[in-house]
Amino acid sequence: MSLKNAALLALIGIILLTVLVVASFVSTVMGVMRDVIPAMALLTSLVHVFASLSALVFLYVFYRAQT
Repeated sequence: MSLKNAALLALIGIILLTVLVVASFVSTVMGVMRDVIPAMALLTSLVHVFASLSALVFLYVFYRAQT
């Protein structure tokens, strides 16, 4: 397996993970709006979304840098 193939596999995995984290974030926002979930849970969910998007951007740039 070449480095480019490994980067592509990691990119696909992080895309799937990001979709799940964003769906969880939307669910958390809806729960906070309905006063079902405490507002502090929104901060945790926002940090997870930011970390996931940061990893996604890093892996995309890393994949594009491979020749």
